[in-house]
Amino acid sequence: MRVFLKKINAIGALMSAIQFFIRKNKGRTFRQKVFSLLHATPTSGPLHRYIDRLIIAAVLVSVVSIVLETVPAIHAIFKNEFAFLEIATIILFSVEYVARVYSACEVSKYSDPIKGRLRYMVSIPALIDLVSILPFFLGILLDKVVDTRFLRIFRLTRLLKVTRYTGTLNTLIKAISRENRVLFASAFMMLLLVILTASLGYELEHDAQPDKFDSIPSAMYWAVITLASVGYGDISPITPMGRAMTVVISLIGIGIFAIPAGLMASAFTDQLRIDRETFENEFRDALAKGQISHTYQHALTAEAERLHLSQQDVTRIMEKVKHELKFKISDSTAHLNADQLLEKYRQQVSQLRGLVQSDDFQQVHDLVLKIDTTTPLEREVFESLRK
Repeated sequence: MRVFLKKINAIGALMSAIQFFIRKNKGRTFRQKVFSLLHATPTSGPLHRYIDRLIIAAVLVSVVSIVLETVPAIHAIFKNEFAFLEIATIILFSVEYVARVYSACEVSKYSDPIKGRLRYMVSIPALIDLVSILPFFLGILLDKVVDTRFLRIFRLTRLLKVTRYTGTLNTLIKAISRENRVLFASAFMMLLLVILTASLGYELEHDAQPDKFDSIPSAMYWAVITLASVGYGDISPITPMGRAMTVVISLIGIGIFAIPAGLMASAFTDQLRIDRETFENEFRDALAKGQISHTYQHALTAEAERLHLSQQDVTRIMEKVKHELKFKISDSTAHLNADQLLEKYRQQVSQLRGLVQSDDFQQVHDLVLKIDTTTPLEREVFESLRK
């Protein structure tokens, strides 16, 4: 019974999301509607999130099936099921790819119908989408010409599609861009240490193990696994000097090779903090200007999802900002008496009346009266000031 009720609730939520999407996109072009389905926009609503979850689920199911079908015992039993899943996911991913290319013109930098779409098709996200479906079609076209079994491994690139929906990759790229100089210096130190270690290993072990330490490039393999504290054991020094050098190099490698990991962790955490502070400042500015409309709330929700903020985090940030603004207003009027507060109120009303009745403000008259751009209180105040 409980499972049945959950299904009913899920169907009801989906139908509600579809109705909301239809209502919000009434009068818009088909391309704009497709763009809203695939991207977080003020008119997307919950339906956009449902589509994202469907694609993520399809990616995960597809990757799991690709992995499991390499097991002969499982493949023999579920061969037809694996084939059905492959075709179903390919259809879904192909439709998604075509829809994204078609609606790319809604973004300003891809606005040109032909050049814009071509420019989008060579972007990293579009190339990931293309590579995820290309092996299937190449396998059909070239099956009788060449052995296309090697193309199957490229189907696992579908897992990269998930990065589009998490926002984690964008945060990571920002963190790397901020710390690129420090990371480059760390990488240079690591490379220098690998070359020095390989050179010492070659000089100390070449005579004793000419088959393993036959050259410095060959010794680099041993240097890397030693400095990284992996130690496979397939190559190891046997001379006293070589072993002594390995002990020293291993201790140095623990610190040197740990630097990039620490830098990336710190940079990633700082970037998340910066993004969340930016979100908080945007909400603070909007609240101070009285722009928390229904449309703006959807934009805030989409931004919160990108930053991996839970509803509790968003509520906490909003309460914090409202509390700060409340005390800011209280502090600015704390030293005023009743007559002074009344005079200040009259001045602000007079300024608002002059702004609303000015000729320049007539340009935004229709925007103020729109339900999606303003709150009921803002429209009521506007109408009262116009009288």
